[in-house]
Amino acid sequence: MDTGRIKLEEFQLVPEHDLESPAKGSDHDGIIKLMSMDDTDMELDFIGFHISIVNAYRRIILAEVATMAIEKVYMYNNTSIVQDEVLAHRLGLVPLKVDPRFFEFRSKDEKEWGAQDSVKYELKVRCSKNPQASDKETNPDILYKDRKVLSSSLKWIPFGNQTDIFQESSMQPLHDDILLAKMNCGHLINLEAYAVKGIGSDHAKFQPGLSWYRLLPEIKLVREVEGEDALLLQKCFSPGVIDIITTSEGKNVAKVNDARNDACSRNVFQYDNIKDSVKMTRKTDHVIFYVESHSALKSHEILDEAVSIMIGKCDLLLAEIEKHLEMDADT
Repeated sequence: MDTGRIKLEEFQLVPEHDLESPAKGSDHDGIIKLMSMDDTDMELDFIGFHISIVNAYRRIILAEVATMAIEKVYMYNNTSIVQDEVLAHRLGLVPLKVDPRFFEFRSKDEKEWGAQDSVKYELKVRCSKNPQASDKETNPDILYKDRKVLSSSLKWIPFGNQTDIFQESSMQPLHDDILLAKMNCGHLINLEAYAVKGIGSDHAKFQPGLSWYRLLPEIKLVREVEGEDALLLQKCFSPGVIDIITTSEGKNVAKVNDARNDACSRNVFQYDNIKDSVKMTRKTDHVIFYVESHSALKSHEILDEAVSIMIGKCDLLLAEIEKHLEMDADT
């Protein structure tokens, strides 16, 4: 695998190839570096892998990693100003703490709700006057109780033996402060909601999070930039990319500090006095990969699920190839 780069020019992107200097990671010794990770965010470096492999993981995360989301809403009473359809749609977009790996996909022909494939929630809220409010109070949030209907108002109603398997805290919405509706005194919402297991290709509400990637930026100063031009050059890039240092001669000159943080905006090409001082490229064999979770799955668990799905796809392909080879041998 040759070292590929994309040069960023003022009005175009120009591919560059360096066949004499192979990539640090090649087809046979690809490297994966974990740069940072917590429960919600993960940053990886794929070095020496074809971009199609990285993009495949991104697509699987968005379209095929399963989560739980509210699918059916039975509206018994809703006198708020929020229409039934809008309220049901908002409920479907509320992320849940429910771990999808403990549930099965629900059959489309299934008519009954069961403990193995669904989670039931109940929402009963009535807005009433706050007896503790002052006569001179004008803030409606203080004048009325339960004026704001939040995701914390959803109450889990266990099915079957779910109480033996799950704790109530693990079945609640991921965030308890999501605003669902606002009501006035006397308004009432009474509904039941059912969450099921699904994937992002069916609906975006089932996506476990976000995933994206970018090529590693490289910035090289081709000549010395000092004084006011150095300060201008620094402002053309993302914070932390260009530093200003003082030389032994007392000159303030620009120096590349961390090109990785650059957003590749090409703002430098706006200024004739400095646009020839820098060369900007991106390495095609070095991909910075991001995973951001907004579901019950942690960031690394999302990638684990994507890798398992990819392995399943590869096994299926190899099995099909093997089957056709055997058929050709028999004929």
